[in-house]
Amino acid sequence: MSPTADAPRSPVPVVAGVDVATAAVRVVCADAGGRVLAEGRAPLPQPVRGAGGHSEQDARAWWPATAAALRQATAALPGGGAEVVAVAVCATSGTLVPATADGEPVGPALMYDDRRAADLNAKAQELGARRWRALGLAVGPTAALGKLVWCARRALPGHLVLHTPDLLGRKLTGHPVATDWSHALKTGYDPRAGEWAGEVFDAFGVSPGLLPAVRAPGSEAGTVSAEAAAETGLPAGCRVRLGMTDGCAGQIATGAVEPGQFVGVLGTTYVLKGVTRELVTDPSGALYSHRHPDGWWLPGGASNTGGEALAAVDPARLPGLDAAADARGPASCLNYPLRREGERFPFVSGDARGFVTGVPRDEADGHRAALEGVAFLERLALERVQALGVEVRGPLHAAGGGSRSALWTRIRATVLGRPLRVAERAETAFGAALLAAAGTLHPDLTASAAAMTADGRAVEPVERERAALDASYERFVAQLRARGWLDAG
Repeated sequence: MSPTADAPRSPVPVVAGVDVATAAVRVVCADAGGRVLAEGRAPLPQPVRGAGGHSEQDARAWWPATAAALRQATAALPGGGAEVVAVAVCATSGTLVPATADGEPVGPALMYDDRRAADLNAKAQELGARRWRALGLAVGPTAALGKLVWCARRALPGHLVLHTPDLLGRKLTGHPVATDWSHALKTGYDPRAGEWAGEVFDAFGVSPGLLPAVRAPGSEAGTVSAEAAAETGLPAGCRVRLGMTDGCAGQIATGAVEPGQFVGVLGTTYVLKGVTRELVTDPSGALYSHRHPDGWWLPGGASNTGGEALAAVDPARLPGLDAAADARGPASCLNYPLRREGERFPFVSGDARGFVTGVPRDEADGHRAALEGVAFLERLALERVQALGVEVRGPLHAAGGGSRSALWTRIRATVLGRPLRVAERAETAFGAALLAAAGTLHPDLTASAAAMTADGRAVEPVERERAALDASYERFVAQLRARGWLDAG
């Protein structure tokens, strides 16, 4: 029988991406073309931070908030959620929670910034030095590996230690799920060798059985149970796919998923992330790599400067300052807008401090110098990865709040001498949706990104300012070297 005008239309297949951030759970539902059809949000309790660097959150709040955010999003879809065919969960890197064998929390989650196990992490760095060197990774004070040891020493027989998506995956499917090698990296998983750091685990007396099995991000972990369907609005049988850490998901959301593609995220700090075919190790430790879902690598580094360079400026005044700085042209002075002690990328120096050389002619000139200083750090970062033999091709993808400034984006393009492509939705939940779509709506992640990420806004270099900014950049680098923070290579 031919369809009639009154016959109900089949719902368009949709995927859901879940971002479990520090303060809230966010959900994005998108179709195969990347159109966001519905969104949801539910708050989480603020972490409790205390003596000894403790940072904890009530992990029992994760599932109710996730279910509520999913209900809100699925209820807004034309089919009431029936069209959702896959879901993926992404969360902060380095957050762990002790749990029973059934996946129920037995204590607060130890958050990504918890420092209680800093001494254990320092020991883990020594015990696995050869492995970490081959992997190009350093075990920092807040790494999840030390927190795993801390939890293991207090665990009862049969207890587990789970990452945030591991716990939520159990809630969605009703059974244990694997973890992904992105969330597992800072817990001691070696994605190069495809194993946990056995020599470190053995030395600490930690059994890998405390943790789930490890699989690639985007792998199918199960399907939504009838119980979870009733709580979330997702259809029973909807596929559950493994996610990635929030930073990796944010990169994927820009469309930078193929070798040679890089994204500069200008938020509170500046972060450079990209894709390489082979693992690239950085002797300085400024750059380290996650593993790409397709087996490639995701090198990245985070500066201690970025958007916070403008923290002292009233946001309401920024458009006017941008306009005045744009009219003035390249700054008359140099500004390294580092508002804290030490730098970690594109060079590593505990002695680095912010500086201004010369006297700004006026407020607009000083504002322009701060914008240029961050752009100079970005150029230095790209040159750093290229010096390590990494190919950087095409436009630089741009994301983060700083990319909303048209002036700042033009300055960045001009300093880099390459176009920038400003991403439309460079957010974790959208990146999770792309992972849910890989193998569901599209053959793989590359196809998902090609189909679901918009072309973005292209920003070209301003040729008339190139020479002046090139000269300022050379003076900027000379200042870093003169202070002994940057090698003369």
